[in-house]
Amino acid sequence: MADSNTQPPNWNAFAEQWNEQFLEALEGNMEAQAEFIESWSETVEKTTEKNEISDGVEGYARAYEAWMNASQQMVDRMNDTLEGEDVELEEFRDIWLNTSNEAFKEVMSTTAFAKMTGETVGDVLEAQQQADEAAETTLRTLGFATESDVVEVGDRLVELERRQHAVEEKLDRVLETLEARDEE
Repeated sequence: MADSNTQPPNWNAFAEQWNEQFLEALEGNMEAQAEFIESWSETVEKTTEKNEISDGVEGYARAYEAWMNASQQMVDRMNDTLEGEDVELEEFRDIWLNTSNEAFKEVMSTTAFAKMTGETVGDVLEAQQQADEAAETTLRTLGFATESDVVEVGDRLVELERRQHAVEEKLDRVLETLEARDEE
């Protein structure tokens, strides 16, 4: 029976290969983040003012720092695993998930992000209004009632009810006056 503490002879080669792959992935991740920040900086520079650029770059720098800290945590925990500590896979997942949340929060809290989000929402609302107008024109051309037609009819009905109540009140006053004269 084999000793349970004995490692297979190729364990060191496997661990070394795994470490190399991990470090390559980590390096690729860092390069992708650097490219993203560079691309984002160029875009922000074209669309925002100086103080917004500064705020945006600081937010992304804080997000980048969070990613770097997560990378260091991953390396530390990987080393712990290689030294024999029992580290669950969920811990690696949690490091990345928590870091993603933190980095996203850092980016979202910037003035530049808020401005770009506002501009995007404005563009979407404008496009939606144009689509609504086109749909209404098409429906009207086809002879269907549009939302504005239904709203107009509703407004007219409300106005008619208001007038009817006013006429009823006047009629009631006239009838009361006539009844009062008849009783005299």
